[in-house]
Amino acid sequence: MTKDQKNEVIELLKGKFSQYNNFYITDTESLTVAQVSALRRTCFDKNVEMKVAKNTLIRKALESLDAEKYAGVYEALNNVTALMFSENPKEPALIISSFRKASNGEKPVLKAAFINGDIYTGDNNLSTLTKIKTKNELIGEVIGLLQSPAKRVIAALLHHHEQKAEGATAE
Repeated sequence: MTKDQKNEVIELLKGKFSQYNNFYITDTESLTVAQVSALRRTCFDKNVEMKVAKNTLIRKALESLDAEKYAGVYEALNNVTALMFSENPKEPALIISSFRKASNGEKPVLKAAFINGDIYTGDNNLSTLTKIKTKNELIGEVIGLLQSPAKRVIAALLHHHEQKAEGATAE
């Protein structure tokens, strides 16, 4: 790979890291070509961008953007690395989990995840990441909580009104 090609990859990665608040660093080393293709297809279907790059180029891209912000992910940059970029913070975790179940395997391995500024390192965090609430899920919960008291008040008023109406017709 020439210096120009390396710089091109670094610039592409910088663009992806700037575009997405969430990315996963995975190890896909022992996957077959067919498995990697299936994983890429699943990612594409779920609007997750998957990129494979050399660890040194990934590190250079991250360091050139904000060396301190990404410091916690550098130790995860070893072996074969596939990056998964997503707007949805839990989608890559769901993809990895379902891929493992379908293939009865333990790959891809989650090396690290960067979710809205928080860093999760190690494969043991995968189940935690599948339970993260998305922004829309949180908004839905808040709206539901806000509507709940209003619904109770309206129901109580309607019930009270119905009782008054029944009492008036009984007289």
